[in-house]
Amino acid sequence: MANIYRPFPGDITRVHGIRVGQAQNAQAMTGVTVVLPQAEGAVGGVSVRGAAPGTRETDLLRPGNLVERAHAVVLSGGSAYGLAAADGVMRYLEQMGVGLEMAGARVPIVPAAVLFDLGVGDSAVRPDASMGISACMSAAKGMAQGAVGAGCGATVGKLVVGAHPQQAGVGSASITLPEGVTVGAVVAVNAVGDVYHPVTGECIACASLEDGTRVRAEGLLCGQSPAPQQLRIPAPGSNTTIGVVAVDCALTKEQANRLADVAHDGLARAIRPVHTQMDGDTMFALATGRVGSDVNFVKLCAAAAEVTARAIANAILFSLDA
Repeated sequence: MANIYRPFPGDITRVHGIRVGQAQNAQAMTGVTVVLPQAEGAVGGVSVRGAAPGTRETDLLRPGNLVERAHAVVLSGGSAYGLAAADGVMRYLEQMGVGLEMAGARVPIVPAAVLFDLGVGDSAVRPDASMGISACMSAAKGMAQGAVGAGCGATVGKLVVGAHPQQAGVGSASITLPEGVTVGAVVAVNAVGDVYHPVTGECIACASLEDGTRVRAEGLLCGQSPAPQQLRIPAPGSNTTIGVVAVDCALTKEQANRLADVAHDGLARAIRPVHTQMDGDTMFALATGRVGSDVNFVKLCAAAAEVTARAIANAILFSLDA
């Protein structure tokens, strides 16, 4: 498909206090994306909507539990093996003196989520602690998008028998509200479903047949497609869209969890179907606290859903341009 769209502007590093680091093995088609707030961490939240998640430290972020701040969020390929990348991130942050001080030790709080990319590239190569450290060492303002980091081996459109999925990747976008608060998102898109442009509603990523014919799953799912193709059901957990939405205002832990919840509205706008039993869709939220807490929360939630949808589209648009 020819790319007729311009990517949406901004990225999550426009949020004050947020840096992103990425590392990948391009030959093995797997990698890691690490979102790093300031040294004191950011108030965190999480929302898991897919039925087959691979996660770490998500219970810690839920309201009512003791710890409020996260010192990094790790998005990784490699399926459950990729959770090992968070060990390297913890090691790096400990060396930097970052983390909760407990009994004379520093314990960084590093939630993580993984996607399944073992079906592409070299399944014997997975993100590990050393790749997590490499991603941290590359952390900066500004970030690459497309088939990089956690999205290096990501694909979408995997429901049509006999069709080939389309390459996806990592996407990011941001919005600065009139009040001066910036809302940003970064998403690694590895969905079983197809991706739609959040403004025009056009399908921008789906499966294709050997002759190049693009086949959307939506018509087959709704019984409206005259095409002879059939649906297939991939194995549970063999997909997943994971990401982080961040704001640079102050939020409570309860509000951060709500922000992660509404970020899934962005997934629903851009991915069809979404939150399936084959996906482990997970969104984290971080609030860095540069601006006071009197910002209109309804505006923040609307912006969070919007930038998430834009980030998903950018994951496709940057991959098309590669």
